[in-house]
Amino acid sequence: MSKGKKVAVVEVVAIKGRPVDENSVRQLRLKELAAKKAAGTLVKGRPVNTSSERQVRLAKQALNKANGIGQGRPVNPNSVRQQRLAELESKKVANGGTIKRGRPAQVKESVELVEVVAAEGNIE
Repeated sequence: MSKGKKVAVVEVVAIKGRPVDENSVRQLRLKELAAKKAAGTLVKGRPVNTSSERQVRLAKQALNKANGIGQGRPVNPNSVRQQRLAELESKKVANGGTIKRGRPAQVKESVELVEVVAAEGNIE
């Protein structure tokens, strides 16, 4: 190589796999699906039956949710659990948003070992 010249190395890559027939039924169908997808008109899956029992139930649930009617059993504010939860919530508000959790810490008693030395030497 000389100083001023650059040599470009071109690598030839062989096309792997079988050749694709662009006019085959499968390729034409794939092109059609791609065109529908690009246009936003592609419909996939099973169509919804609007008069089915499930769709009626889902529509009723959506209507109830929009009107503020919840699902399931209503809460009894006079139950023991709800009273306990209300008490904990009031404690939380009183303490600035935190509640001490778990068992209270107990004072640990330390035991010291004392060595007994006999004054006159008669302890065995």
